[in-house]
This record gives sequence, structure tokens and C-alpha cells, in this order.
Amino acid sequence: MRPVFYNFPMVSIVLSLVCAVISSVLRGRAARTLSLFLCTAVAVLSACTLGYTVSCGEELTYVMGRFPAPWGNEIRFGIVEPLIALSFSIVLLLCIVGGKKQLQRDIDTGKANLYYVMIDLVQAALLTLSYTNDIFTAFVFVEICTISSSGLLMIRGLGRTTLASIRYLVFSLVGSGLFLIGCVLIYGVTGHLLMPFIKEQIAVLWATGQYRLPLLMIVGLITMGLAIKSGMWPFHFWMPDTYSYTTPASSGILSGLISKIYILLLLRFVFCVFGTEVFYATGIAAVLFVCGLAGMLFGSLRAIRENHIMRMLAFSSAAQIGYIYMGIGLSPALGVAAAVLHILCHAVTKPPLFLAAAELTDAAGGSARFADLQGAAYRAPMSAAVFLIGSLSMVGIPLLFGFITKFRFAAAAITGGGWMMLPALVMLAVSTVLNTMYLLRTVLRIYSTRLEPEEHGPAREAGEPPMAPEPVPHLHSGACFAGATGVFCALNVAFGVWSQPLWDLLVRGLQLL
Repeated sequence: MRPVFYNFPMVSIVLSLVCAVISSVLRGRAARTLSLFLCTAVAVLSACTLGYTVSCGEELTYVMGRFPAPWGNEIRFGIVEPLIALSFSIVLLLCIVGGKKQLQRDIDTGKANLYYVMIDLVQAALLTLSYTNDIFTAFVFVEICTISSSGLLMIRGLGRTTLASIRYLVFSLVGSGLFLIGCVLIYGVTGHLLMPFIKEQIAVLWATGQYRLPLLMIVGLITMGLAIKSGMWPFHFWMPDTYSYTTPASSGILSGLISKIYILLLLRFVFCVFGTEVFYATGIAAVLFVCGLAGMLFGSLRAIRENHIMRMLAFSSAAQIGYIYMGIGLSPALGVAAAVLHILCHAVTKPPLFLAAAELTDAAGGSARFADLQGAAYRAPMSAAVFLIGSLSMVGIPLLFGFITKFRFAAAAITGGGWMMLPALVMLAVSTVLNTMYLLRTVLRIYSTRLEPEEHGPAREAGEPPMAPEPVPHLHSGACFAGATGVFCALNVAFGVWSQPLWDLLVRGLQLL
């Protein structure tokens, strides 16, 4: 008899969908409370599931309904899946809590419940894409995730957010179309929708040399579709407006979670549908490696050129996605483990950066331009401290999570990178320098008190002593912001100091796939 933990993944998905329906008829405050309850409940259920799978050390399959494979529908989970569900539900909870002030300001009271409907649907999509064992179910929830993400963008009601959501939707639908065509071809070639049966058929076809060109097209279409949806270079042009003009909680969710779930779905296809031998034999992994390196370089260069703090963070996200694809291209073992570790690192680092940047923008009178952010740290000291910690982690300073992921990428390149080792190590070094240039430049700007004469008053006469800056009032961040970003920073430091257990868990979990 299966223990009760066996049912928790399915309960989490159903609970998310039920909460979305209930939130549609609630008032904004009640819908927010329900979403917070949902995130907390999913985190608890996922933690219990993770504890059980770690103790039993095997993958489990939950069959839905009375129809067995290959006709029925299934979800499957080992160690990685509940770990991702636990991490993402915590990040989603912290984004909602930390962005409370801006959510109340940016969203019309009559539409607040709709925002939390989208949050609940995002939660359902994140869980299903982590657990599903069926490629058609994956497509359905990819679309649910796309539509709900567009809702998170559009809810603010500005012209720029509407334009950004349309641009995001166009790119996402192109990616979804390619993904759907790949799934249709898989069914046409193998006759199955469940991942284990597809993997068996593809392994046989590849070994016998049958359908080589269709299989190559299938792998290419699905990889390209999910790469477009995740914002891999050169398909990252929707990111700046998408992350810059929506409410900060949505920016954190989109950057830290939604773009990453498509990469995790791609990894699920690599391990559970194509098989690592077939996927890496096609040469598509090398293409991902090159695109990852290009994203690390060009995303960072565009971030350096930006004069808007939110757009700078958006291009930084494009660069960080480049790290992940570089890791996937390196190797199916250590490279992929480093990529998943970086997904977790980015999930707990980039949302607090967006939340802190929004608070600093408020301290600068609502302007996100660097020239106006000068000295903002003295108006919002807590927000500046959070931004400093997040920036240091992204740069890769020791004792923070970002340093660990860069170390793991370097180790993966040296251990099994082959011809990719030198380009990976060089780009890791170059990108670290570039990260330092645009992130620490921003930190120096917000902590600088020097006033520019041409911007802040008439020029002084020769020999006249410099004017002291006028004292500015401190803007105390709310308890919600302080609590949420405090947890984010604590997680960053904790995994920067004690990362080995998490790394061992990831390596062990990937071996079960």
C-alpha cells in the first residue's frame, strides 16, 4: 500500500486549479490570502514529497483514473521534481509578499482578484510541468502558463505593459507552435504520448537508423520552441519591456520562475523522452552551448549600455539564462547539474533584485534612471542592502550562492567539457568581469552622494568648496518587503556556505531520471 505522500503531487496540482476558480469570485484581499495559503500548502506538500522520495531513493509513478499506460495519464516524480516544486512555491510566496506595496498601488482594486487567479494558474502550471509524464499534458499547461503569464503582465493596465505583454505573447506562441509540432511528430513516429514509451521507441529507432531525419527535426523543434519561450539568445528581445514595466512581483516571478520552468521542461524531455545519448548525438547540445555563450556575452554588454535599472536587470536575466544553456551543452551529468543549480540560484537572487530596485526607484521619486538613483541608498537603506547582496551573488563573490554555481560550471567544463572547456572557462571569466561592471556600477551609483553641478545646481566658482548634499529622509520599507527579501538573502548566504548537500541531492536526483 502506498503511503499518503504518494498522493501529494496530484493534490498540489488539483488544489492550485481549485484555488484559481475560487479566487475568481473573491474580493482582492481574500484572493490574496487564498494565494498565500496555496503557496504555503504546496511548499509543505512538496517538502513532504521530497523527504519521502529521498528516503526511498526511487522514482514513483502516479496513475490518474482507471486507464493504465499507454492510454492513461500519469505524473512521475523522484528527487528533482519535488525539489523544484518546493523551491518555486517558496519563491512565488516571497514575491507576492515582498511586492505587496507595489501590487496595491499598481493594480486596480476591482482587478486584484484576477491577478491572484493568474498566480494560482501559474502555480498549477509550474507543478504540472515539473511532474507530468505525458507530453500532451505538458503542452496544455505550457499554454496555461503562457496565458497566465500574459495576464500577470497586462494587469497593470499601462500602455507599455500592454505592448510588452503582446510582444511576449507573440514570442511565446511561436515557441508553443514549434513545441506542438514536435509533439505531433513524436506521436506520429512512436504512437505514444507517455514519456517512458516514447523514450523506448526513440532509442530503438535511433539504434536501427530509422527515421533519423524526422527524429532530428523533432528534437530541434521542441528544443527551439522551449528555448524561445525561456528567452535564450537571440530570442531574448521581449525581456526588457516585459520585466521593466510590469509590477515588481510579476518581474520577479517571470524572471525567476516562468522562464526557468521551460528550461526544466526541456531537461525533462532530454532525460525522459529523447534520452541523453540521442539528444547529445544530434549535435543540438552544441548549438545550445554556443547560444549560451553568446547570451552571456551580449546580454551583459546590453546591460552595461542601459541607463534604466529595470532594463539592466532584464538584460542581466538574458545573460544568466546563457549560463544555464552553456551548462546543458557541456555535459548531461555535471553540466546539467550545474545548470539546475544555477536555476535555483537565479530563482532566489533575481526576484529580490527586482523588488529592491522598485523600492530604490520609489526613493528616487519614481525614476528608474541611474542619474536619478544617485544617493537612493540613503533614502531606502534596507532596499540598497538587499540590492548589494543580490549583486554580489550575481557577480560571484565567495560565500554567496552565485559563486557556487560559477564554480560548478567551471568544474563541469574542466571535467567533461572536451573542446568546450576553453571557451566555457574564458566566457565565465569575461562574463564575471562584465557582471561586475554593470551591477557594481549600479551599487556605487546608489551609494554615491556626490552631486553633479550640471544636474543639481549651478556650477561652483573656482576654489569654492564642494556643496554638502542636503539631508534626505529615510523611506522605511514595509514589514512584508523586509521579511521576504530577508528570507531571499538568507537563502543566498545559506546555499553559498552550505551548498554541498543541495549539490549531492541534485546529482542523485538526475541519476534517477
